[in-house]
Amino acid sequence: MESLLEHSEKIRQKGRYWRKIRNTVFLVLFFGFAVWAGISYYYPFATGTITGKLYLLVPEGKVFKAYEGKLIQSGCESSDDADVQLNEFAFSVAKKSIAVKLMYTGGRTVELHYKEYFKAIPWRGCSRFVVDGIVHISDDKGEFNADELVVLITNY
Repeated sequence: MESLLEHSEKIRQKGRYWRKIRNTVFLVLFFGFAVWAGISYYYPFATGTITGKLYLLVPEGKVFKAYEGKLIQSGCESSDDADVQLNEFAFSVAKKSIAVKLMYTGGRTVELHYKEYFKAIPWRGCSRFVVDGIVHISDDKGEFNADELVVLITNY
């Protein structure tokens, strides 16, 4: 016959075994979630450049201020019901210095470098496309350098 002390020791060992399993599963799930969040929100899966006319760039957000912009690309696209519409590219700008340069180039043709993420983060903007650089800004009268524009803005 098994004594009460031996019986309670068996139950205690069983509890330790299940606690180890529970803690291991919890750690695996936690690290899996951390890896998924890191890839979804911080790993850019595509980068590229896009050219078009900048027609909107505004600061948005109640808590986190980010700059949201829209670019019209040349050409048009057709939807299913044969309506013709402009190609519009919505993007976010996380750095204020880039946004200030772009604010003074409205209506001009710009070439922007962007990164595309799987998901958007509020402090980075509402769009999955985040502009991280200006490649080229052109004007109808001629072309100029974006760094010269910054000198003009700071002297103003």
